[in-house]
Amino acid sequence: MSLTMTGARNVDRRGALKLGLGAMAAALAPPGARGAAAAAPAPLDPRERRLANLRQLTFGGQNAEAYWDWTGTRLVFQSTRPPFGCDQIFTMRQDGTDVRLVSSGSGRTTCAFFFPDGRRVIYASTHLAGAACPAPPDRSQGYVWPLYPSWDIFAADADGGNLTRLTDNDGYDAEGAVSPDGKRIVFTSLRAGDLDLYLMDADGANVRRLTDEPGYDGGPFFSWDGRFIVFRASRPETPAELEEYRALLRQSLVRPRRLDIYVMRADGTGLTRVTRTGGASFAPFMHPNSRQIIFSSNHHDPAGRTFALWLVNVDGSGLERVTWGESFASFPMFWRDGTKLVFCSSRNAAAPRDLNVFVADWVPA
Repeated sequence: MSLTMTGARNVDRRGALKLGLGAMAAALAPPGARGAAAAAPAPLDPRERRLANLRQLTFGGQNAEAYWDWTGTRLVFQSTRPPFGCDQIFTMRQDGTDVRLVSSGSGRTTCAFFFPDGRRVIYASTHLAGAACPAPPDRSQGYVWPLYPSWDIFAADADGGNLTRLTDNDGYDAEGAVSPDGKRIVFTSLRAGDLDLYLMDADGANVRRLTDEPGYDGGPFFSWDGRFIVFRASRPETPAELEEYRALLRQSLVRPRRLDIYVMRADGTGLTRVTRTGGASFAPFMHPNSRQIIFSSNHHDPAGRTFALWLVNVDGSGLERVTWGESFASFPMFWRDGTKLVFCSSRNAAAPRDLNVFVADWVPA
């Protein structure tokens, strides 16, 4: 699910390329960071004992959902930065250099992920419905997420070429991740009238449904060994909650009020609820040992306004807070050997809504 931004103009990818490499690099640099090249060391809170050698990779704007390639040398992420009015997909090296635009510059994009060979990526985009950023949702009745029917999932070369549509469905298709063998994609879809998880082949064929309980199942990721899928879900627990959920779906909206972490086998069997903490827990990713899950949650904050990273065993035991140094931390991902963690955070923010990408060495217990 993309971070919500409003406003400004989009640019055509070909037009942007006509600027030339130097001008394009300047145009894509976030405010106040033009000419900035490499990662900068960032301080750690003394309680952040699981992290070491923290580095900040981006410096301004809204940067989120940064995920490793198989080699641990590049990241794909979404960012709202000039000249774009809403999220576009970029790649960069693990030190924050060599930022490259992947998406077309039209519409809104989200949820990018590398194929194992590093030469192709997937992401969701609304660009087929128009070049403009989709309108923000009506939040007069509370905080809601938009489920734009124009979201579809695409595959492209890592340089943005050879764009291929993978889903062709009159409704929400997004939140995709590629299996470690590159053969399958797990994603969220509203195609059957509920927000459920599906699998499809890497070319978009052979779609099969994995979950079918009422509620919002989303943000799925494969474990690094490909045996499990971890995700977050909001399951209505009363008739009134179910009615509100379905009423919002009819408006292409969802309210992320209470979210918990779940895990299941990659074929959809063995569904297990991991957390029962209350609040909103989301953005889970499994440690390569397949015994622990890192995720973002606000359950520690009675007001629900701050999010930290937490670690938990797959059986729900051993809950441990990981980050303390910001008001928002989320979208964590371990590299495949478990030695590095990438996440997005509001720490060191130069402006109130800034989110940046950070990488840290992971310290085992």
